[in-house]
Order: sequence, then C-alpha cells, then structure tokens
Amino acid sequence: MNDDYPAFRKWYVILDWILDRCETFPKSVRFTFSGRIANLALDILEQLIEAIYSKDKKAQLAQINMNLEKLRVSYRLSFNRKYISGRQFEFIVTELNEFGKMIGGWLKSAQGK
Repeated sequence: MNDDYPAFRKWYVILDWILDRCETFPKSVRFTFSGRIANLALDILEQLIEAIYSKDKKAQLAQINMNLEKLRVSYRLSFNRKYISGRQFEFIVTELNEFGKMIGGWLKSAQGK
C-alpha cells in the first residue's frame, strides 16, 4: 500500500541515503549530531505512514514539513562543519526540496477536502 504513494517511495530512498551518511560522520558527533539527523529522518518516515492511514492528514503533513526544515538546517550545519562534502550537501538539499514540494502539494490537496 505504501508503494502507491510517491512521497513514501521518495522518502524511503532519501532515508536510506541519510542513514548511510550518518554512519560516516566523525566519531565525536556520531552519537549526538548524526543520531539526531537519523532520528528526524525516521520520524518523517513514521509521520508519512500515519498520514497515509489517517483520514485527517493535515497535522501529520504539517509535522513532516517542520521536521524537514529541521533537517535542512542540520545539513547546512553539517556542511559548514565539514561532516559532509559539498557534493553530498548539494545532493541532499536538492532531494529535501523535491520531497518538500511533494508534501506541500499533498498538504494543499488535503486542505481542499
């Protein structure tokens, strides 16, 4: 059922990438900063599942948007602190923005109902 939702499929791929990158963060921040990034990404996965199975999707979609913004800021800080490369930063920003547009469209659709 979850495969019927393009946002779920997209996030699943992004999440896989995020979890792989979190494992490569410096040991000094692996259990704090990268752990927080991984938790935010996993929270979004859970909220997506809740949105798929809820009648009123607006609250979950709004929370996904909030956590997505937290991820954007976290990745900007990761790049500034050189935990990720410029290429990795460019990739994740593009993916997060694309996913954000999908969630924004879904939210507009849910508000119209």
